[in-house]
Amino acid sequence: MPHTPGAQEPQQAPAQAERQPQAQAPDALRVAVIVGSTREGRVGDAVGGWFAKRARQRTDLEIRLVDLADFSFPERYPERASPDMAAFCGEVGRAEGFVVVTPEYNRSFPASLKQAIDFAYDEWHAKPVAFVSYGCRSAGLYAVEALRSIFTELHTVTVRDGVSFDLLGGCPGEPGRPGEDAEERAVASMLDQLVWWGLALREARAARPYVT
Repeated sequence: MPHTPGAQEPQQAPAQAERQPQAQAPDALRVAVIVGSTREGRVGDAVGGWFAKRARQRTDLEIRLVDLADFSFPERYPERASPDMAAFCGEVGRAEGFVVVTPEYNRSFPASLKQAIDFAYDEWHAKPVAFVSYGCRSAGLYAVEALRSIFTELHTVTVRDGVSFDLLGGCPGEPGRPGEDAEERAVASMLDQLVWWGLALREARAARPYVT
C-alpha cells in the first residue's frame, strides 16, 4: 500500500520553484518542470533552464521550475514526512501537469529522481507527464522508457512526444549546436500535447473524483 507523506498540509516550497515572470491566460495550465539530477557537475540545471525559458514564452502555461538539488531529502524514508518532502509533494499537488528533465545512467534514470517520485502518490493522479531527456548517443531515451512505466503505475498520462538531447553534440543553447530548429519544433509539439491532456484532465477531475 503506497505511503503518502504528501497528504500532510503542504509547506512552502524552497525558493527554487520560480514563478513565471510574464502574465498568462486566466486558465493557464500549471506545469512543474522537475529537474531530476542532483549530481555534481550535472548539466540538468542548464537543460531545465533552457526548456523552461521556451515554455514560458507560451501564454497557456504557468511554469514552475522545481530543482531536486534544492531540496534536502532524508537518506532514509522516514515514518513522517520531512519539511522538504512535504514541500515537494505540495509542488506535485499544486501542478496540473509535469515535465520531467532526466539524464540517463546505465539505461535508466537517477536514484534522486526515483526517490522524489515515490514521496508523492495521490498528488500525481490523473495528470499528464512529459519528458526532456539527455545523454550520450542514446539521448536519454532509455531513461524515458523506464519512467513511462513508473508514471503509468502512478495513474498519470504520459504524452507521446518528447524532447531529447545527445550531449555529444553539445548542451542545449550552445552556439552552433546542430539541430536547434528540430529541437524547437519538438518542444512545441510536446507542449501542445501536454496542454491538451492537461486541460482535458482538469475538466475530468472537476466533473468527478478520480478512482484508483
